[in-house]
Amino acid sequence: MKKIYLVPNLVTTANMFSGFYSIISSSHHEFSTAAWAIVAAGVFDMLDGRIARLAKATSQFGVEYDSLSDLLSFGVAPAFLLYQWSLEPYDRLGWIVAFLYLVCGALRLARFNVTTAVQPKGFFQGLPIPMAAGVVATFVLFSDKIQWQDAAKSPVVVPMTVGLAGLMVSTLPFPSFKELNWRSRATFGYMMLGLLLMVLVVINPEMTLFISLSAFICLSLLRYVFGLIFRRDLVGTAPAESGVNEGSSATAYEKRT
Repeated sequence: MKKIYLVPNLVTTANMFSGFYSIISSSHHEFSTAAWAIVAAGVFDMLDGRIARLAKATSQFGVEYDSLSDLLSFGVAPAFLLYQWSLEPYDRLGWIVAFLYLVCGALRLARFNVTTAVQPKGFFQGLPIPMAAGVVATFVLFSDKIQWQDAAKSPVVVPMTVGLAGLMVSTLPFPSFKELNWRSRATFGYMMLGLLLMVLVVINPEMTLFISLSAFICLSLLRYVFGLIFRRDLVGTAPAESGVNEGSSATAYEKRT
């Protein structure tokens, strides 16, 4: 029987529990709690692959278990949150849009699982499902923070959900930052930016997280468009996943950061 490593898989279980708790909270119309649970799942998802690599405890079991956890936490939970929070009044259209998000997230995970060995590490192929879920969760939190009372009824929710679904199954390149040379002086600016983001997250996490994720997506799309216009070779048009873990080899376990 192959080994099942305890610590990284316990962290993955915490990811799954957070997704499950988000669903329970959404069913009780506790939408901010549900959104924070998805954010917590994202934190656990970033940790499990790194813990597995540090402990040299990667395994094929971890790969499969991680994907199942990600589908629950970043596919089912956000889709159910969106439906309960905003899409239910749309009746049939509402549940179709929520299901579209879910199925595109599942396709995103499945594609990663079968292509991870041949994709370069510098880019994701399509928007990683944890980032899509993060946009959903932080949009709910952002709306609550600014007291946007009609956010759930806003016409932006349906196109936002469809857009996230489309980006997940697209082949557009999104930087993974996995090939940064962390020992190089050239990355000092990234460190300062990271410190600034940490301070802003502590001061105002709801707004900082939503704006940061939205800016990442928008800037990635602009980079791709400018690359097409100026005919630059975009390394990573055939991308990779990274470890916000969408978990046998260290490469597979680090997937979607």
